[in-house]
Amino acid sequence: MFTHFRNEIASLELVPSSGGAFEILVDGTKIHSKLETRQYPELSEIIRIIEK
Repeated sequence: MFTHFRNEIASLELVPSSGGAFEILVDGTKIHSKLETRQYPELSEIIRIIEK
């Protein structure tokens, strides 16, 4: 994902967590939550959502 968006990422924040949380937010908008879906996202799906 970093390779795909390398010229567009101005900043990146990783927040350690526990309890199975894995969430992806873009500009404050949640685009994926493992807590809600119970699965990790496919890279291609995340790229598709971000490019919308």
